[in-house]
Amino acid sequence: MPKKEAKVIFTPSGKKGSFDVGTPVLHAARSLGVDLDSVCGMRGICSKCQITPSYGDFPKHGVFVEDDALSEWNKVEERYKQKRGLKEDRRLGCQARINGDIVIDVPPESQVHKQVVRKRVEARNIILEPTIKKYYIEVEEPDMHKPSGDLERLKHALSQQWSIKNVIANIETLRSLQKILRQGEWNITVAIHSKSSRDSKEIINIWPGFYDGPIYGVAVDVGSTTMAANLCNLETGEVISSAGAMNPQIRFGEDLMSRVSYSMMNTGGDLEMTKAVIAGLNSLFKEIAEEAKIDKNLILDSVFVCNPVMHHLLIGIDPFELGQAPFALATSEQLNFSAKEINLEINPHAKTYILPCIAGHVGADAAAVALSESPNNSDDLVLIVDVGTNAEIMLGSKARGVLACSSPTGPAFEGAQISSGQRAAPGAIERVKIDLTTKEPKFKVIGSDLWSDEDGFQESIANFGITGICGSGIIEMVAEMRLAGIVDAPGLIGSPSQTGTDRCFLDGRTHSYLVWESASADTPRITVTNKDIREIQMAKAALYSGARLLMDKLGVKNVERIVLAGAFGAHISPLHAMVLGMIPDCALEKVTSAGNAAGTGARIALLNRTARSDIEEVVSKIEKIETAIEPRFQEHFVNASAIPNSTDPFPILESLVTLPSVNFNKSETDLTNGNSPRRRRRNK
Repeated sequence: MPKKEAKVIFTPSGKKGSFDVGTPVLHAARSLGVDLDSVCGMRGICSKCQITPSYGDFPKHGVFVEDDALSEWNKVEERYKQKRGLKEDRRLGCQARINGDIVIDVPPESQVHKQVVRKRVEARNIILEPTIKKYYIEVEEPDMHKPSGDLERLKHALSQQWSIKNVIANIETLRSLQKILRQGEWNITVAIHSKSSRDSKEIINIWPGFYDGPIYGVAVDVGSTTMAANLCNLETGEVISSAGAMNPQIRFGEDLMSRVSYSMMNTGGDLEMTKAVIAGLNSLFKEIAEEAKIDKNLILDSVFVCNPVMHHLLIGIDPFELGQAPFALATSEQLNFSAKEINLEINPHAKTYILPCIAGHVGADAAAVALSESPNNSDDLVLIVDVGTNAEIMLGSKARGVLACSSPTGPAFEGAQISSGQRAAPGAIERVKIDLTTKEPKFKVIGSDLWSDEDGFQESIANFGITGICGSGIIEMVAEMRLAGIVDAPGLIGSPSQTGTDRCFLDGRTHSYLVWESASADTPRITVTNKDIREIQMAKAALYSGARLLMDKLGVKNVERIVLAGAFGAHISPLHAMVLGMIPDCALEKVTSAGNAAGTGARIALLNRTARSDIEEVVSKIEKIETAIEPRFQEHFVNASAIPNSTDPFPILESLVTLPSVNFNKSETDLTNGNSPRRRRRNK
C-alpha cells in the first residue's frame, strides 16, 4: 500500500513533523512555524518560498531520502525558471508536494526572519520582522446574486488566502480600491501594517496585479545638532541609502535650553522650530530617495528617535514645560501615527513610530541606545554614555537593573564655542600628539591619512588645508597638553618659562597654545586658549558628574565596562577621554565604541516589531535620575572640573601614563610686563 504519511525535517531550524502525502512543502513549513517566506498565495510567482531538498541517508535524523520524495517538477516551476531563473537544486515550496520522508533546507533568502548584517552603518544582527508586509490575493468578482462591496470581498480573500482577519482601510485606500481592482483584473497586492498579532491590520498601499518590487522604511535619529536617516528595504533589511544634515533648528539656539527659551520668548516660536525640522527631514528623505533611485511613495514605515525637546518639537508640542522643574513631558509613551499627520513627504499613509521617552531629559534616543546595547541584559556593570550636546547616560546590568540620567554637556565636544573649533569636515584636526620633551605638536586632519610631520602631508591637504579643530581633536588636544605639562590639573595654560615652549604665548590675561600657523596670511591661525580649556572642562565635568551620580545610586566606586555611543563617541580615543576625566577609571580594553547606537536602535525598531514592545517594557523598568535636583551633582561637578579629577582616583590611568605635577597659578614676570612672545611662523 502507498505510504500515507511522510516524515519532514526542515533545516537549519531542525523542526520536524509528519504530514499526509501530497501536502505542499509551504503548508508543512507553516504548520511547524518554519521561517519560509511567501507573498503570492501559492501561485508560484514571487519566488520567496524557494527550498533545497536533500537526498540520501541522514542517520542523525533517522531518515533515508529517496529521489522521488518530492513531487515532479511542474509547469509553474518551469515557467518561473524560464522567466526569472531558478538555481538547479531549488524547488518552489508552494508547488513541490511531499511524497516521502524528506530533509528540506530553507536558504537564508527564503527565511522570513532573516539575520541581517550590513556594513554601511553599524554592523548588527537584526531579526527581520517588519510591521508592514505585502500580500498577493485574488479577489472574487462582484456578482448580482452576492451583493457585497469590493472592500468586503478583499477582506474575505485575505482571510481565506492568508488567514488575515480584522482588516481596516483608510478613506484614501477606499477611494482608489475599485479602480485598482479592475485594473489588476481582480488580482491585487496589498501592503498591510500590523503592530502585533493581536491588533487590527491596516491596508497601507495597494497595487494592481502582482507587485514584486520592494517596499521601504526609514530610521531617523533627530539630534540637537545633526539629523541622520537610513533608508531600509523592509523585505531584506538592507540599508539602501543614508544621509545626514545639520538640524535647521540650530539657528534658534545651539543647545536645547536655548531653543526652549526661544519658544518661551517668541510667540509661535515652537511652531516655527517644528516647521524648520520637518522641512529638514523632508530634504533628507528626498536625498536618500534620489540616491537610491526610488519613489518616495514606496516608503511605508518610519521610526524616529530623539531627545525630549526634539521629540516635542518634531510633533508640534510646545516644549515650555521641559524648561522648568519638574520637566514634565506631554507624554513619555511610544507614539504611532501616519506620516501625513506631521507633514512628512513620504507615502502619506506611511506609519510613524516614535520610541518611548525615559524621562523629562532622557528621551527616545536614550531608549534606542538601550535597545541597541541592552544594558538590562549585561552580565557586567556597564556604563553607556551617548556623547552629544545633551549627553544621555545609563548604568546597569542584568542583576542590578538600569539607571539613566541626562547631563547638559553643551556643544563644546562638537567643536562649537571653541576659538578654532569647527564641525567635522575635511581640514579639521581630529588626532593630536604632543612631544613630551619639545612640546611640539603633530596632528592628523580629516581628509588625509598622514601626520603633519610626514612627507607628503602638505600635498595631501592641498585641496582643503588646515581649517580648525573638531570635537575629537579638541579632546585629544587638551589631554595631550595635560600629558605634556602645558596645562595643569586646574586647567591653566602655563607661560613659556613654565612650560618650556614659546608656543605658549600671552593672550590677554592668560596664555594660549599655538598649534598651527602657516606662512600664508590667508590661512587661519589655530590656537587653544584658556577659554577653550574652560569650555572643555565644563562639558567633561557635566558628563562625568552624571556618570558618578548613577554610580552613587548603585553604591559602586567602579564600573566594569564603558560604551561610548553616538557618532561622535565613535571617534573618541578612550585614553584621552580618561586623561581628560570624561569617563571613570576603567581598563582601556573595556572601553569600546558603539557608533551611532541611537540610530542602530531606530533601525532595529524599524525592522523588528517585537523589538518595539520589548523596548517599551524595558523603558518602563529603567529608574530615572534627575541631575538637577540631586544635591551631590554639584559636588561631583566641581571635583570633575580638574583634569582628570581633584578627588576621585584613577589608578588604572596612572599605571598607563604620567600626569605632570605642575601648577601654573603663580605670578609671572611676563604676565605683568605686557610683553608677548613673537608670533611663530611655521610650515609643518
